[in-house]
Amino acid sequence: MSDFDNSNNSMLGVYLFETTEMLNQLDDILLDAEKNGVLSEENINEIFRIMHTIKGSSAMMEFNIIASVSHKLEDLFFVIRDNGLSQEHFEDLFDLVLRVSDFLKEEVEKIQTEQPLCEENDALVNEILDFLNLLKEDSGEAPAEKPAPAPAPAAEAPAPAEAAPAEAPAEEPAAEEAAPAEGEKIYFLYAQFDEGCQMENIRAYMLVNKLNAIGKVLQTSPASLDGNPDASAVIVEKGFYCKLSSAKPTEEIIATAKGSPCVATVSFTDSLGVDSAPEPVAAPKAAESEAPKAEASASAAPKANANANGNAKPAANAAPSGGGVKQNLINVDLDKLVALNDLVGEIVISESMVSGNPDLDGLHLESFEKAASQLRKLTNELQDISMSLRMVSIAPTFQKMKRIVRDMGKKLDKDVELILMGETTEVDKTIVDAIADPLMHVVRNSMDHGIEDRAERAKTDKNPKAQIILSAQNLGGDIIIACSDDGRGLNTEKLLSKAKEKGILTKAENEYTEKEIFNLLMAPGFSTKDAVTEFSGRGVGMDVVKKNIEKIGGTVTIESTFGAGMTVYFKIPLTLAIIDSMDIRIGQHIYTVPISNIRESFKPSADQPFTDPAGREMIMIRGACYPIIRVGNIFHIDGCVQNIEEGILMLVDTGERLACLFVDELIGKHQVVVKPMPQFITQLIGRDIGISGCTIMGDGSISLILDVPNILANY
Repeated sequence: MSDFDNSNNSMLGVYLFETTEMLNQLDDILLDAEKNGVLSEENINEIFRIMHTIKGSSAMMEFNIIASVSHKLEDLFFVIRDNGLSQEHFEDLFDLVLRVSDFLKEEVEKIQTEQPLCEENDALVNEILDFLNLLKEDSGEAPAEKPAPAPAPAAEAPAPAEAAPAEAPAEEPAAEEAAPAEGEKIYFLYAQFDEGCQMENIRAYMLVNKLNAIGKVLQTSPASLDGNPDASAVIVEKGFYCKLSSAKPTEEIIATAKGSPCVATVSFTDSLGVDSAPEPVAAPKAAESEAPKAEASASAAPKANANANGNAKPAANAAPSGGGVKQNLINVDLDKLVALNDLVGEIVISESMVSGNPDLDGLHLESFEKAASQLRKLTNELQDISMSLRMVSIAPTFQKMKRIVRDMGKKLDKDVELILMGETTEVDKTIVDAIADPLMHVVRNSMDHGIEDRAERAKTDKNPKAQIILSAQNLGGDIIIACSDDGRGLNTEKLLSKAKEKGILTKAENEYTEKEIFNLLMAPGFSTKDAVTEFSGRGVGMDVVKKNIEKIGGTVTIESTFGAGMTVYFKIPLTLAIIDSMDIRIGQHIYTVPISNIRESFKPSADQPFTDPAGREMIMIRGACYPIIRVGNIFHIDGCVQNIEEGILMLVDTGERLACLFVDELIGKHQVVVKPMPQFITQLIGRDIGISGCTIMGDGSISLILDVPNILANY
């Protein structure tokens, strides 16, 4: 880690969030551009901006390796923006930038887990510089020397600490005589920062980043900023000077500079650094008269050096036409939303306790009932709004799968198209975080096991380009996520043979249904690969998928047609905090069953149940047999109904199994706030007891929530 004071969790949290978002955005831009076969002018500018922002924010936080590598990639896209990119280097560029993206993501993850960052990555930096020199040779420019950064961008902004020795000092005549670009004018700016703002060198670095958005900073005084804490004392004593090349009007330059944090005053001066602070002047006359002309010429005539895709060099950061758009979004810490939902849950419980107070039985209080009704309405609205705050689009999780499909397609020689459907579906943030890894496993399985390679697929009548379809849709209180491919499909004979070889079968092979054979894929240690590869063969994957999905109350279902493909379905509740439920009575106790598990309920007759050869109590419903599970016997409850015709049967479904739960009575349906079981109880009696949590009823009593998947699996 850096010496920067990371105790400021708020600033670090914003940095991690924004950097992660930008790196994901970088991947999306590259994958879309690679798919379209064109790296557009807009793509180049956007990638340049992303690298520039990551470089600046990382340097401010003193994560020097991230700043250094980002700076080198920024240099590369600076040259591409000026000189274009030939088609022969198109694919190599994408591979390189994605490797850089992976490295930066690894370093960001180290920050999150408080691990030390890499001090250097010479191999990756040299790879970027080699590619940079290759582009320069194509355009007839002098190549950049290692390990110095590329000349043009190095003048544009101070280099990170690792590259500091290679910078030219402020006094060197060569840097002083750098010519402005066509249509631009040279300005000398003098800035002073708020007294006592501290970290003046970082403030100056941020100012340079601001100015680079409207032009190019050629020189600064003091010269080294991000890696030179001593520069702070110089700036406090003498102020900060910079030499700027820009086609923007003087008013915009001043406004941009003053928009940087902690900048107190900004003025134009005649040179780069004097012994005393200059008197503020409007601007050199030449600059005032020629800047508008430069603006006009820059917008009127396109650059001659169009890139290989037919795009001319874009104007620097042109302002969007039309009125500005007000920013109405803010980032909120998830822990605060969790605390808010917990508080709202307590309010819901308190409202139920007030409205259902037994002291009110038999009383007709019209005013109280009206007030209670209004309170219930407002509480429900508050609950809906608080829950919606945690709902986020599933699109970012889906978009990450593009990278997996792209990389595995290249390594495995498979031509695959990833199709995304229902990306706008919104799910609880905790659910989105929980499904990322299971979804990745399923996509990797489709790529590795399901999709044929080019040669094998060419022998079939299928489309040469295989498809993997990721889809999401809301269905009642659940979200259904499906991953389907048009590959080989599942061979039931091979699955049974492998399961027998690994000792996984629990009954005769001919007793397994097709669905049960497919479910063998999710048995621990099961794999159809004979040899361990980079992607599979270790027997770890689908069993982990199943466990992770079940942890969040979901189920996994597999469907397949041999030779036509396979589909994996995740059925997951939209949120874990508040669920629709059915209250049931068993003996004198009240239990809660999630509505998402209930198919139907009915009152059986005495002659309906029968016993199978294994001695299990069964019932026939519309031609299908289901086991009867007496919940009262599971929890050893005294006084519960024993005669089948006196109770109620609930047909419940977990995605893998169906069964009928026998209970005494149905009480009613309502929403409940899910509370986890106290840790000392789970430690005492274990987790696999058929209870997933608890909730507080309107009268203040506690109702246990039945874990239907666990009950069906164990009883």
